[in-house]
Amino acid sequence: MKPIQLVDLHTQYLDIKQDVDKAILDVLDSTSYIGGEHVKGLGSELESYLGIKHVIPCANGTDALQIALMAIGCKPGDEVLTPSFTYIATCEVIALLGLKPVFVEVDPDFFTIDVTDAKKKITKKTKAIVPVHLYGQCANMDEVMKLSHEHGIKVIEDTAQAIGAKHTGQEGVQSAGGIGDIGTTSFFPSKNLGCYGDGGAIFTNNDEWALSLIRISSHGQTKRYYHDYIGVNSRLDNIQAAVLRIKLRRLDEYATMRQEAAAFYTNAFSSLDQIVTPKTAPWSTHVYHQFTMKLIDVDRQKLQDCLSDAEIPSNIYYPVPAHRQKGYSDFFIGQPELIITDDLSSRVLSLPIHTEMELDQLEHIAKTLIEFIEK
Repeated sequence: MKPIQLVDLHTQYLDIKQDVDKAILDVLDSTSYIGGEHVKGLGSELESYLGIKHVIPCANGTDALQIALMAIGCKPGDEVLTPSFTYIATCEVIALLGLKPVFVEVDPDFFTIDVTDAKKKITKKTKAIVPVHLYGQCANMDEVMKLSHEHGIKVIEDTAQAIGAKHTGQEGVQSAGGIGDIGTTSFFPSKNLGCYGDGGAIFTNNDEWALSLIRISSHGQTKRYYHDYIGVNSRLDNIQAAVLRIKLRRLDEYATMRQEAAAFYTNAFSSLDQIVTPKTAPWSTHVYHQFTMKLIDVDRQKLQDCLSDAEIPSNIYYPVPAHRQKGYSDFFIGQPELIITDDLSSRVLSLPIHTEMELDQLEHIAKTLIEFIEK
C-alpha cells in the first residue's frame, strides 16, 4: 500500500506529467510570464465550463474576495454577513478593508450559511453577504438571493472549496460562483482545481462589475499608467494558468474520483451511530473538497492519535471558528452566541480524500476507524 496522504499531488502530477512539463517549458521558452495566452485561455475556458460571462484570473483566493468587496463599493464601517465556520480568509478581507464582519450561524447538516440567522442580523449598515460553499457543496442560494433582493444587499460567493459544484434552484442548474453578484475561487494546490503555487479567480455575469474587477486587480488602471481607482496588484502568472488549463479538462473526472471515495466512506461507516457522514444538500451536488464527519461521543484527539499511529493523516477544518480567534474577538462583542458553530468546531474531523486514492488505502482507513469506535 502506498503511503496515505490528505492530498496526493505527486501521483496526480505523474498522471499529467507529460502535458504539464511541456506547457511549462513552452511558457519558459516564450518568456511570457505575466499575462499571456494561457491566462486568457484559462479565463475563456472557465467561462465556458462554468457558464459564467466573465472570469478574471488573479493571484489567489484571498485577493479575489478582497477585490470583489472593493468592486461593490464597500466603505469602512459597512457590515458584511459571513459564516464564522470557514477558513479565516473569508473574514480577513472584510476586516482588512475596515468593514465589520457580522458572524452568522451555519446549517448543522450541510455546514453552509444559515439564511434564517443571517436575516436576523441585517441592519442599515449591511452591505453584502458572503455565502461560503464549504467542503464542496453550495449554500442554499435560492434563500440567499431572496434575502439579497428583499434587503438590497450584494452577494459574493466564496467558492474556494466547491468549484465544479452545481446548484439547482429557481433559476435552474447553475455553477457555484455564478449565482450571486460576484463569485470567487482559489487555485491553491490542494483545491479540486489547484495550480502549482498560488492562484485565484473572480466570476461575474455583470459587465460593469467585470470592468471594475479587472481595473481594481491591476492597480486601478483604466489604461496603462492612468489610475482612476485605488487598486491592487493581483495577477495569475502564465505558468500557473498553463497548469490549470490542463487540470480543468479533468475537473469533472477528479470530482467523480472524490465522490467515489466519499461513497466508500459513507457506506463503511453507515452502521456507526458515533459517526455522522457528510450529507448532500437537496439543492446541490457535492464535489468533496473535504470529507468532513461529525463525531458523536468520540474523543477526537484519541481518534486522531489512533489514525496517526496507523499512518493515516486527518485534519480539523476548523478547530477555532473565526469569532473565537483572538484577532477577531472584538468584532464579536455584543453578537449572539453561535452555538452550532462552536459545537461543530469541537466535533468535525476530515479524512483523506483526493483523486488518487486506492481501494487498499480506503479499506485501511475504514478498518482502523471502525476498530477504534467499536473497541
